[in-house]
Amino acid sequence: MKLLPTQYSKKIEAGTDEAGRGCLAGPVTAAAVILSKNFSNPDLNDSKKISAKKRNELREVIEKEAVAYSVVHINNHKIDKINILNASMLAMHQAIKKLKIIPGFILVDGNRFYNYKNLEHKCIISGDSKFQNIAAASILAKTYRDELMIKLDKKHPEYNWNNNKGYPTKSHKKSILEYGPSVYHRKSFRLFDIQTELKF
Repeated sequence: MKLLPTQYSKKIEAGTDEAGRGCLAGPVTAAAVILSKNFSNPDLNDSKKISAKKRNELREVIEKEAVAYSVVHINNHKIDKINILNASMLAMHQAIKKLKIIPGFILVDGNRFYNYKNLEHKCIISGDSKFQNIAAASILAKTYRDELMIKLDKKHPEYNWNNNKGYPTKSHKKSILEYGPSVYHRKSFRLFDIQTELKF
């Protein structure tokens, strides 16, 4: 796998990314990661492009070798209150705030970000496959969120979150129609119309 650059700027830089924006249930989760400038790992990539086993292996590496990292969940009730875009931004802001080291620059996956304090930032489309610190953040966000959804599956096995992690699969939509939404579903996501339309 092609080795990604460690970072974009020459400052202390945090990469940030979120997971779960398109889900029907559960939180949106964001991570922020500061890597040393000499950090390198050829397996780091967009969390969606590697296996769950590899993601979990990389999570251990990131947590051990990162200069600083943090992970934040914003629950479905807050998502319903402020909308998913604002909740995603809030999650990334809180993840940056929780870092034990204050970064001088923020590298963000995607094309939108709300200014955080007076810190300079750069949005990178598909940044989780272009920079190691964003890739590391994507892996932490994904693995922490998946871990939480697996725990919630034990409370509500009827939705099969153990496998779908809250994403809008056909079986998940069908379960919502059959059992109704749980306390963990995002009520603002129009669960009973467009997103629960089944196409066989």
